[in-house]
Amino acid sequence: MVRIRLPNARRAASAFTASPLREVQVSFEFFPPKNEKMQQTLWESVERLAPLGPSFVSVTYGAGGTTRERTHDTVLRIRREAGLSPAAHLTCVGATREEVDEVARHYWAAGIRHIVALRGDPPEGERAYVPHPGGYAYASELVAGLKRVADFEISVAAYPEVHPEAPNAAFDLDNLKRKIDAGASRAITQFFFDPDVYRRFVDRVRRAGIRVPIVPGILPVTNFSQVVKFAKTCGASVPPWLAELFDGLDDDPDTRRLVAATVAMEQCRALAADGVKQFHFYTLNRADLTYAICHMLGLRPRLQRAAAE
Repeated sequence: MVRIRLPNARRAASAFTASPLREVQVSFEFFPPKNEKMQQTLWESVERLAPLGPSFVSVTYGAGGTTRERTHDTVLRIRREAGLSPAAHLTCVGATREEVDEVARHYWAAGIRHIVALRGDPPEGERAYVPHPGGYAYASELVAGLKRVADFEISVAAYPEVHPEAPNAAFDLDNLKRKIDAGASRAITQFFFDPDVYRRFVDRVRRAGIRVPIVPGILPVTNFSQVVKFAKTCGASVPPWLAELFDGLDDDPDTRRLVAATVAMEQCRALAADGVKQFHFYTLNRADLTYAICHMLGLRPRLQRAAAE
């Protein structure tokens, strides 16, 4: 007989039987579409996930500000047509402080109250980040600047496995603290796959005196080779066991989706067993896996929840 070890199965299961399901909160990240087909895919995903009642949905901002208008249009459409609370990404790249402040003022005037403030990636073709002359140099400066424009709710990025450009973990943690001290109210982590990576990071964050929520960023693996590329650019590790799980599935999308949902759900179960109640999903503009994982977390469409109550 083959024995399968499930060291945390009892603890993970108890997280769902002991806590009211309404305590779980989720948020979703989308990126602005490049063409009409991608627009349709995005909107189908928004409509599929909206009934789950996310606390907010964020819309990314391309390197060098390349998607500024598309980000703006997508954010406003989500607010207007889906009835959700959108958070617009803003970066320091490719704009002066005055230009960034003007974008922020337009968002505030349009009723957008939540910004995800990021340093941003170098423009395409450039390897190293160089602050724009007259611009905000780093995310901590951007956070402070946005707070001067209006009383935005601000989320920032956190790197459980250290930002790839940071010289060490202590420097990276100090940078996160500067962003929080400047006025950010939450940090959303880069994706990771080992729950212990998140646990150790949160321990270090708390010892540093940072008390805001550290929301785990969850990336369902729809394409393993793509995830490996993502991981190399953002400093995330890909455990060998994850590679083994997806080995041989390049031409088997159905099985790949089942494996991806299982991996992400077990990750969420482990974190929920620790008391984590907020999860941020990098949807890649696809709803199926994220919806399935949220369902297993206990989330139900708002109409269904209202009927049950």
